[in-house]
Amino acid sequence: MTLNLNDAPNVAHVLTSALPYIQRYQGKTIVVKYGGNAMTEQRLKASFARDIVLMKLVGIHPIIVHGGGPQIGDMLKRIGKESKFVDGMRVTDAETMDVVEMILGGLVNKEIVNLINHSGGRAVGLTGKDGPLIIARQLGTGAGAPKHELGFVGEVSGINRSVLDFFAGGAFIPVIAPIGVGHDGASFNINADLVAGKIASVMQAEKLMLLTNTAGVLGEDGQLLNSIDAATTRRFIDNGTISGGMLPKVQTALDAVDAGVRRAHIVDGRVDHAVLLELFTDEGVGTLIE
Repeated sequence: MTLNLNDAPNVAHVLTSALPYIQRYQGKTIVVKYGGNAMTEQRLKASFARDIVLMKLVGIHPIIVHGGGPQIGDMLKRIGKESKFVDGMRVTDAETMDVVEMILGGLVNKEIVNLINHSGGRAVGLTGKDGPLIIARQLGTGAGAPKHELGFVGEVSGINRSVLDFFAGGAFIPVIAPIGVGHDGASFNINADLVAGKIASVMQAEKLMLLTNTAGVLGEDGQLLNSIDAATTRRFIDNGTISGGMLPKVQTALDAVDAGVRRAHIVDGRVDHAVLLELFTDEGVGTLIE
C-alpha cells in the first residue's frame, strides 16, 4: 500500500511538527493521571495506550497513576455493600479496603498494563505497597476531625523515588495504583490526583497531566482557558470561578508547580489521543497551568 500523494504533505507536516517537542521532552519525566472516560471507553483506552508507548519509544519517561472509583463502586454494589462518601471521599472500612486493593491493584491496574503491553510497550503494574513506593498516613476530614470517620483513607507522607527511578529510567513504564502503606503495614486508599501530584513533585517532572471528563478550566466568562498562570488560578479559586470537582484537580496542579514541576495540564480525556495532542501541539486539548 502506497501513501496517497495528496495526503503526503499533511502527513509530513504532522510528523515534522512533533519534532521540536520530541527534542524538548526527550529524557524528561511526565506523570499522567489516567481516569474518567479515557478509562472506560474502548476507543479511548486503545488511543491512550498507543500514546504512552509512543512517548516511551521517542525517549520520554511516562509514569501512569490511575483511578478506579466507578469500578470500586460497581464491585461494592455487587457484594451488597453501600458506598458512603464524606466531603467527596469514599468511607473505607476494612472490608471496603479489601475491595479497593482487589480492584485498583488487581483488575484495573493489570488491565492498563495489558493495554500498554499489547500496544508494544513494557508496562509494570505497581501499588504503593511495592517497594514500598507510597508511604501513607490516615486522613481526617478537617481540623479536629476524628481520624476514624473516613476509615482507611490516606494521604501521602512520602514517595520512594528509587522505585520509580529503577523502572521509569529504564525500559519500563510504571503503572501505579494509588494505594499507600502506613508505617504499621496498614493499607490506605488515596486520591489518585493527589498521588500523581506528589509523584510529579518528587520526580521533578517536566509535566503533570490530569485527564478529566471536561474540556479544561473555564474562565469567568465560561470560556475554556488554554493557559493560566498560578496567580490568576488562585484568584479564580478565591472568587469561586473554579469550584466543585475541578477545584481539587486544579489545587493538585498548583501544588505540583509550586513544588518544582515545570508545567501542569488539565487535559480533556474524552478526545482521541489527548495525551499526544497536549504534548506535541501548541494548542493542546485542555488547560496549561504554570
